Amino acid sequence: MEGLELAAFQIISAVGTARSCYIEAIQKAKQGQFAEAKKMIDEGDEAFNEGHSAHTGLLQNEASGKEHGINLLILHAEDQLMSAEGFKIIALEFIDVYKKLLH
Repeated sequence: MEGLELAAFQIISAVGTARSCYIEAIQKAKQGQFAEAKKMIDEGDEAFNEGHSAHTGLLQNEASGKEHGINLLILHAEDQLMSAEGFKIIALEFIDVYKKLLH
């Protein structure tokens, strides 16, 4: 596996990890474990940044004239990237609500 497929799987794997961390952060906050929730957000951000970096690389290649074409795998990877970003926003909101409810 190489090129576009490899980049797509790198994105999917990294942002899947990020999304899992964001969900776990909500669960930690629900238990009142706010320091642990922050750690999970930070871990999620690290994983998300890996996926975002791989995506940025694809965009830079295309901008320089190297066209990859569009395929279902890369569309799925981009969908997962956006989904993870949405989960982070929701996780941060839930954590804030739990802080107010539990303190």
